[in-house]
Amino acid sequence: MPANPQRQPAIFIPHGGGPCFFMDWTWGPADTWQPTQRFLEGLAATLPAPPKALLVVSGHWEEPAFTAGAAPAPQLIFDYSGFPDHTYRLTWGAPGSPPLAARAASLIAQAGLPAAISSTRGFDHGVFVPLKVAFPQAQIPVVTLSLASSLDPALHLAAGRALAPLRDEGVLIVASGMSFHNLRAYLRPETREKARAFDDWLTRAVEAPAAERAALLTAWRKAPFADFAHPREEHLIPLLVAAGAGGDAPGKRIFTDEPMGAAIGAYRFD
Repeated sequence: MPANPQRQPAIFIPHGGGPCFFMDWTWGPADTWQPTQRFLEGLAATLPAPPKALLVVSGHWEEPAFTAGAAPAPQLIFDYSGFPDHTYRLTWGAPGSPPLAARAASLIAQAGLPAAISSTRGFDHGVFVPLKVAFPQAQIPVVTLSLASSLDPALHLAAGRALAPLRDEGVLIVASGMSFHNLRAYLRPETREKARAFDDWLTRAVEAPAAERAALLTAWRKAPFADFAHPREEHLIPLLVAAGAGGDAPGKRIFTDEPMGAAIGAYRFD
């Protein structure tokens, strides 16, 4: 029997491309994102208990300070373009939680990190697209947290450490991004080997002991083909928040696939 049966993990998930799980086609064949969709559909069943709330760090929200969304009924932000009309009419009505937003901001501020609250921020597609698949009933309160616009790796590891106490309170920390995010590289023949090399390095880094993991992830730009995998790093940095919240436990890869010829993964810290 675990010491705290409500303790939740911190998880990094791939959120796919735009509204990809709700289309008959995407940038590749129609089944491009099916493995990722199946992974997300099974995610809730792997948790130790139903979460009391979700704290979601999205690669699609950056602010000068770590900013927690405190809207009680967040609206969906359709921050993608060029997709079929019906994808702009999707619904997902999960409630917000102003008290959890205040607690998250307080924990970050107490750690000496920049923190703020937004009373109006809604759910961008890095939040509602994967979570509409993983938690379709939309009954669990959700608070979103921005990245800090510096995208500094050490800062985001520190934010994750500050947020770690939420896990013992039944809050599932979800980092939503992509472990490979170079839109110009998809479906190119040279991408597969480069993406695999970066993915192998990233998995070794995540699964290393905590101190080594932190050092490796802080210096992630030294990884093989790092700049190719992430010309800009906003889709990778959420992983560092999850890694920081993971504490001393080693991480583990819980999903992998190669949509459009580029290796991606999901990671979990228990």
